[in-house]
Amino acid sequence: MPAVHVVAVAAMSLSLVVPSSAAPASERPATPQSRALAVGAPSPRFTVSVSGPLTRADVPYSWRPGCPVAPAQLRTMTMTYWGFDGQVHTGRLVVSAGSVAAMRAGFGAAFAARFEIRRMVPVDAYYRSGTASPATSDTLSMNADNTSAFNCRPKTGRTSFSEHSWGAAVDINPYENPSRAGSTIYPAKAASAYYWNRSRHLTDRGVITPTGALYRALVRAGWHWGGRWSPGHDYQHFSRSGS
Repeated sequence: MPAVHVVAVAAMSLSLVVPSSAAPASERPATPQSRALAVGAPSPRFTVSVSGPLTRADVPYSWRPGCPVAPAQLRTMTMTYWGFDGQVHTGRLVVSAGSVAAMRAGFGAAFAARFEIRRMVPVDAYYRSGTASPATSDTLSMNADNTSAFNCRPKTGRTSFSEHSWGAAVDINPYENPSRAGSTIYPAKAASAYYWNRSRHLTDRGVITPTGALYRALVRAGWHWGGRWSPGHDYQHFSRSGS
């Protein structure tokens, strides 16, 4: 079993936690459950554990020979996040070893601001036991509004490797933060509200904006947001290289 390092960040930590009242409107709790937690219970803590080097068995479908990194260069981060139900959940994110610090900072800040995430599972869950292609797995993950990072696959609509193939990119809440490749919006069902009419939904839960704690933390860590690309905004996407 790979060595695991655990970090628990108390609600009083100035580096990662801010009061709910100071958070942007889009990141404040929107449900009765989360409001009750904010008023009547001790603040939950952001916790994150980081695995040791992965093996091929840990990434059975999202990695294959010829990928630009080896499994041993990847890590699994197991961390808490606020769900769309206003409750704290535990998710897993597979990233490169060099991406761990940025992800810890970004998702720690997101947790502190109570930014809500739909789900967070490794993309291997969307390979349909190995019957789906890398590109299809990405589409299925986006359709499920799944937040994920490593996936050895081509860039959407292209043949060259995506930055996800290095474990150096993350897609967050794809439905609320869709992407565009040519004339196609991913996921397609999000096009009318969250792509073409995005300005009307900037305060919706799970929407990434430049004023949000998640955005600010990842940019401070040196990562880049696809929402600033033009043409072809990719609002769900952050990457280390900017591609």
